[in-house]
Amino acid sequence: MEVKKSLFDNLQNFFGFEKFKGEQEEIITSILSGNDTFVIMPTGGGKSMCYQLPALMSDGTAIVISPLIALMKNQVDQLRAFGSTDSIAHFLNSSLNKTETAKVKQDVLSGETKLLYVAPESLSKQENIDFLRDIDISFVAVDEAHCISEWGHDFRPEYRKIRQIIGQLGENIPIIALTATATPKVQQDIQKNLQMQNSQVFKSSFNRPNLFYEIRPKKNELKEIIKYIKSQNGKAGIIYCLSRKKVEEVAETLNVNGIKALPYHAGLDANTRATTQDKFLMEDVQVIVATIAFGMGIDKPDVRFVIHYDMPKSMEGYYQETGRAGRDGGEGNCIAFYDQKDIDKLAKFMKDKPVSEREIGTQILKEVIDYAESSVCRRKQILHYFGESYNESSCSNMCDNCRSPKERFEAEADLLAVLRLINTLGENFDAEHIINILAGLEDAEMNTFSHDEMPEFGSGKDRGVVIWKSVLRQAVIHNFLGKDIDSYGILKLTKYGKSFIDAPYSIKFIINTDFDKIKASDDDEVKGGGGALDDVLLGMLKDLRKKIAKQKNIPPFVIFQDPSLEEMASQYPINMDELKQISGVGNGKAMRYGAPFIELIKKYVEENDIDRPQDMVVKSTVNKSSLKVSIIQNIDRQIPLDDIASSKGLGMPALIQEIESIVSSGTKLNLNYYIDDVIDEDKQDEVFDYFRTAEEDSIDLALAELGEGDYSREEIQLMRIKFLSELGN
Repeated sequence: MEVKKSLFDNLQNFFGFEKFKGEQEEIITSILSGNDTFVIMPTGGGKSMCYQLPALMSDGTAIVISPLIALMKNQVDQLRAFGSTDSIAHFLNSSLNKTETAKVKQDVLSGETKLLYVAPESLSKQENIDFLRDIDISFVAVDEAHCISEWGHDFRPEYRKIRQIIGQLGENIPIIALTATATPKVQQDIQKNLQMQNSQVFKSSFNRPNLFYEIRPKKNELKEIIKYIKSQNGKAGIIYCLSRKKVEEVAETLNVNGIKALPYHAGLDANTRATTQDKFLMEDVQVIVATIAFGMGIDKPDVRFVIHYDMPKSMEGYYQETGRAGRDGGEGNCIAFYDQKDIDKLAKFMKDKPVSEREIGTQILKEVIDYAESSVCRRKQILHYFGESYNESSCSNMCDNCRSPKERFEAEADLLAVLRLINTLGENFDAEHIINILAGLEDAEMNTFSHDEMPEFGSGKDRGVVIWKSVLRQAVIHNFLGKDIDSYGILKLTKYGKSFIDAPYSIKFIINTDFDKIKASDDDEVKGGGGALDDVLLGMLKDLRKKIAKQKNIPPFVIFQDPSLEEMASQYPINMDELKQISGVGNGKAMRYGAPFIELIKKYVEENDIDRPQDMVVKSTVNKSSLKVSIIQNIDRQIPLDDIASSKGLGMPALIQEIESIVSSGTKLNLNYYIDDVIDEDKQDEVFDYFRTAEEDSIDLALAELGEGDYSREEIQLMRIKFLSELGN
């Protein structure tokens, strides 16, 4: 293989760099020398350079096998920008039409193309194998090589056939396999499958010293996320969720709360996904909310935070996704929200998979739980997982466990009590039942089995439920117990558990108070308020409302209702985005009446040196927004309200409440088509005149004034909606 110029000349000529990164030079020299080469290099380490430069320097065309169409396009665009002609790099995949495919093949055959990116599915097509046999192949690069292994986080069966196909393309073609995540087990799998046991292996450190790792309990997580993003001053970030539905919900909630966000998942068409990526790259949007499909095909160096709304299914997935933060060496914060319920859900999904797949999946998931619940340095755990030893003193407090060490307790006696009890019960019960026995908690199952009569019942009452949960959970993590997913989480003793019963020894466990004490409560979604009510400011806001009402000759409540003013007096909104987050203030009302209120609050905050609550109330329209849109559309089409209520599964009072909410937030609705049918014109005029002069918009006061015998509550409510819509909006 002819090397046309020195490595450094080519590095500078093609890419404009003065020096290589890490082991790039040795890797490139290895593949140029015709050696099979295996590269394990973390995201951001410069993996693509390891095959791009030797391809540009070699005779013939390098075949790059990659599973991601977006990644291919991104890299081809970059190479064309460096090169003098577009034909220098091409991709061959299902996104091309016949004419485009013919053009690619023509450029490759003419010798103009130095890199040809191929998806594994395209590679296995016989017509493409026949075509590639006829060209001069410099080497084959297998990118994302972890896809070969069932133990990898992104296993793809078609990757298993790659070696067989390369054998059909010609003899002694050098292979370079590259991956950003490989445990020792995955590494062996890749080498064995690609028949590269004698390859030169280059393994870079997986340590990313600029990344801060943190696990938070999953409680009020949307509020936490919004509060965090607002503190980031517009810095770019990615939020990962496990389901498409959750991606859509979180993206919508962020937008409603004044954060520019877009969803990204495989359910969106290719054009939408490409546009979304471009908007993120061009900083037209601050946050992408995505399934794991996002981030692998783009190279944005200044992502400043990666948030896992849900814990990922594997440590490889977690490492790769967090690795998208701080690729320029700058700040990168990695926050994951953890809840045992999410893990249980993932375990349940695996229940119906084939036994071998389920066993592998369960072990991979166990590593995630171990990581989330452990008090050990996060960095040490990540690097240990990838077969790298690490001294946690080097972490420099760049993880939550090193920054705030958790409390430990001597657990020998507690663990022994748990294991002995499970053994006595014949390994037939789950963790909850074991905890209830030790803590002395009665339930139906306890009475059924007469376990409340056992000597162990209540024997650990003084230790408390939190300690027993901590012991049970960590007994599983440390492999004293196994959890049988098939049998709904029944606990079984492992060989380590049995030997501990025979010969117990001192062992320290952590009190996992963060995760054990926190239960999702009904008030997780904050409805309003958040700070203490400022009575002085509230009085000033009411005076301002009265003054504007007089100028416009409308009652004060038409402008903003009392609950909205009270929320303003506790949250201190000082710009339009913050004002729109106040309940009862939609876009219309904010634009029409908001400016003087913002001005007053801003001045008041400055003059009184007010420390504003940073976590503005999370305004949640998720799950409700589609209902509201549908109601508005039905009213526009003049569908009778009782028909709308019936079609939405609502009673009339609930529907009227939804309509009131829409109107009081500033949206104009015309209900005349319905009101004219159910309320006499004279009665309408009387109620309208009453509200025109009323100090308050109370239905009870209106009924008392107008006569309860003459009007129903529903009629007054409908007329109040008409009044607010016509005068206020």
